[in-house]
Amino acid sequence: MEYQQAAEWAAQHLESYRKDPSGWSGFKRANNVTISWRPSTVFCGNLYRAEGVLAAKPENVFKCIKPETDGLREKWDDNVNKVLVVESINDNVCVLRTTTHSAFMNLISPREFLDVVLIQQNEDGSKMTAATNVEHRLSPPQPNYVRGLNFPCGCFVNPVPGDPNKTRLLSFFQTDLSGNLPQKIVETFFPRSITAFYGNLANAAVTLVA
Repeated sequence: MEYQQAAEWAAQHLESYRKDPSGWSGFKRANNVTISWRPSTVFCGNLYRAEGVLAAKPENVFKCIKPETDGLREKWDDNVNKVLVVESINDNVCVLRTTTHSAFMNLISPREFLDVVLIQQNEDGSKMTAATNVEHRLSPPQPNYVRGLNFPCGCFVNPVPGDPNKTRLLSFFQTDLSGNLPQKIVETFFPRSITAFYGNLANAAVTLVA
């Protein structure tokens, strides 16, 4: 599957996740973020769904999650160490390498992820990022990292009707961290990480964006 096709495949999955209300369980709400999950259909793990309203403009929220080299993501996301665009396929699709710090009291060692990412403006006014794992000749696995795999994942940045200074952010996370981690660690890590993601993003969209 070539990069454009892979990106569109990921986007189709995200659209289906957004429209399908069935099967979600384990609802958790913290810091104005609601998190639920269900078994993934594409790998042996969970698909996580998160939704919350951020007190920031949609364009500022998007600037903070935009896939770009040395972008804002490195400044606010506690998990992220470095983001690098390996190849720009076109104006809306790129291959992205992301490295992470160790996490969860160092029980999770540094990871690297290589994804194709699609940016898409939808007719309903939302802006979407959709990603899935790929391989690229310019970015082979590195010895100091465990190569994790993202399956169809991403965000819908939605304007809030009647309030241009707020954003409804709907996100889907679907990651195989690899490395033979105990399932209990994985299932505990993701809800905590997602909650922190929303809190840090909400703050960054106000303080980091001029």
